[in-house]
Amino acid sequence: MHGYSRLGSGRAASGVANSPSPPSSPRFRHGRSKNSGGGGGIARGGGGGIGERKLQSLLERLAYAVISAVYRRRAVLLFAPLLYISGMLLYMGTLGFDVVVVTNVVGRGGGGKAAPVGSMYRSPQVFKRMWPVMEAESNRSTDLLTNVWNPKFRQGWKPCVDHRASQADFAELPKSNGFLIIEANGGLNQQRLSICDAVAVAGLLNATLVIPIFHLNSVWRDSSKFGDIFDEEFFIYALRNHVNVIRELPEDMLRRFDNNISNIVNLRVKGWSSPTYYLQRVLPKLLEMGAVRIAPFSNRLAHDVPSNVQSLRCLANFGALRFSEPIRMLAAKMVDRMVKNSSKSGGKYVSVHLRFEEDMVAFSCCIYDGGEEEQREMDIARERSWRGKFRRRGRVIKPGAIRMDGKCPLTPLEVGMMLRGMGFDNNTSVYVAAGKIYKAEKYMAPLKQMFPHLETKESLAFPEELAPFLGHSSRLAALDYTVCLHSEVFVTTQGGNFPHFLIGHRRYFYEGHSKTVKPDKRKLALLFDSPNNRWENFKRQLQDMLHHSDIKGSEARKPGGSLYTYPMPDCMCKQADVRNEKGNLTKQT
Repeated sequence: MHGYSRLGSGRAASGVANSPSPPSSPRFRHGRSKNSGGGGGIARGGGGGIGERKLQSLLERLAYAVISAVYRRRAVLLFAPLLYISGMLLYMGTLGFDVVVVTNVVGRGGGGKAAPVGSMYRSPQVFKRMWPVMEAESNRSTDLLTNVWNPKFRQGWKPCVDHRASQADFAELPKSNGFLIIEANGGLNQQRLSICDAVAVAGLLNATLVIPIFHLNSVWRDSSKFGDIFDEEFFIYALRNHVNVIRELPEDMLRRFDNNISNIVNLRVKGWSSPTYYLQRVLPKLLEMGAVRIAPFSNRLAHDVPSNVQSLRCLANFGALRFSEPIRMLAAKMVDRMVKNSSKSGGKYVSVHLRFEEDMVAFSCCIYDGGEEEQREMDIARERSWRGKFRRRGRVIKPGAIRMDGKCPLTPLEVGMMLRGMGFDNNTSVYVAAGKIYKAEKYMAPLKQMFPHLETKESLAFPEELAPFLGHSSRLAALDYTVCLHSEVFVTTQGGNFPHFLIGHRRYFYEGHSKTVKPDKRKLALLFDSPNNRWENFKRQLQDMLHHSDIKGSEARKPGGSLYTYPMPDCMCKQADVRNEKGNLTKQT
């Protein structure tokens, strides 16, 4: 018995394999950086010197000599494995596998080998040297916000989700093959990713999608349901001609599973699975059981899928998913207030996604300037959120290497210096989207010093307006998302789902250009670790960085890329390519 799939065989134009086995995760298709230093762990104390390596080398030679002697004497050949194991145990005993090793970098001028440039946090020293020059340039408005983006880099892309999705419209949806239940985990935009992919999979399998369940994440700690964050009724309505969506499983179906949704078979779908995998592995179970559950569901659908599957992703993300009414109303007020506060720049403002919360600093394992107190607080934060992850045997983390590789979260001070170097003066209105900043009073002070017209959601919204959202990180993130979406310039500082989705959304709204500053953090690490650098050289390099962001703003999706970040060409069309039903060229507005 074969179920009907409205989206065809699921074979991608790009050549998706017929094998049911999913492709490997894109995260593992690329070589790891040689400078990553382990990519995010802890590094403490001295670990492994020259004497220890000599001892290990001596033991290796001894073990080799013993084993060679044994093999020369065939009479005792049977004892070779025992002797080999004994030698290896002796060798292993010299390694401190029970201790997490931390490599400290010797400071410049402090004796010993000098640390490589870019490996240390010396931004405060750079700022102290450059601040007098910055201050002298204050109030010299360059009017940068009115012409920060060069029009020639825009390529005339227009949204065409409705046009493409309408090609797959059904007068009446075919009979459903069963019910699809997914669990969306993570924060706001990871949940968004799961929801959009679930819509695409439901369409592929001709399944009825049950409104996704939100998993209570140990890091985000937000108990919000789908309807608290997104407009549930609008979501169902917007997808009505493409995918059938219901609020909850029908009672008769639930009774088949003893009124317990946990009794429904949970299919462990591998990450980045192809449409073929779903049709060959998931669809038969759906037809057999009447309902299937996939939990967790994050990143469970490949980036490269047929255009009809991609169009459902586009429709879900850009057409069907909008925030709930309470979020939309407050966010609109915040945007209006931000525009009024930006009168000196024609109502235009800069938004910054600042990832300097305590958990982010702890996870990065980067060292700033807090000394032993900072180290103790970071140890506590790591253990609280990621029990044991950073204490695994043999894990060696090198904070200096992590910083040089551009993996350390930018501090508010560094963000301010970067923006001033790019040419944004102290009259620029800046909105900071962030959670609770680590040691905010200390670290935010220099940013406010450089940009007095600085706002956050706490300053833009009245306490009584913000009160219903407190304690719900995803709802607060939705407010930040909206204010950032409408800024003239968006600055991303650390990566993650928030900027990835926002950059794509901005491309969708702004003719394919993201209007986003995506700094080269490896270069920034060098600049912020050079106190003797001259202000003019500092500015020249940062203005080059801004220009590069402008050039890359209209980048289209490449194979293996996400349409949530690169909506062209899957969700957008060039104006000349948009046609009406009669085949005549039209200009889409």
